[in-house]
Amino acid sequence: MIFPRVRRILATLLLCLLLFTTACAAKTPDRFTSVQQESSQQKSGQAIAKDATQGSEFNKFFPQPQAGFERVYTQEKKGFSEAKLKKAGKEVAVISISDTQGVKGTANPAEKFKSSTKTIAGYPSVSQGSTGTAILVANRYQVKVQSRDPLFTASDREAWIEKFNLDGLSRLKA
Repeated sequence: MIFPRVRRILATLLLCLLLFTTACAAKTPDRFTSVQQESSQQKSGQAIAKDATQGSEFNKFFPQPQAGFERVYTQEKKGFSEAKLKKAGKEVAVISISDTQGVKGTANPAEKFKSSTKTIAGYPSVSQGSTGTAILVANRYQVKVQSRDPLFTASDREAWIEKFNLDGLSRLKA
């Protein structure tokens, strides 16, 4: 009678010991964890240049909301700021300013403006697909309006670009 009881206690102790040693054993990191640590500690190869303008600097150059429109800021980061234009609660366009000098490792986004034959408010302009219009201010800052509603036309996009404080943006010191 005592022997089965001892066996049960011994089995329980061995099971606890086994669970304790495996739970406390140091786990070797998998290949994804080590790569993540390396890339997050890496300072070179970052996508945004050190001299890119802070996105918060751009907000003062956005157009003021017009009658019937609401401006809602949606994103602000180094080198970029974006807002949605809403009319009657519906998103009709996205407006943004980006620092083309802030992008590293890719072709300079300002290059597409060199062959531009059209201007808006005196700045070179390009169409970006069927729903986007952009200008380049001071050879550095891209001001862009993208339609989100089919009724928001190319002429609407151009009109909203002209509502930005473009002269102020052209004098912005990075």
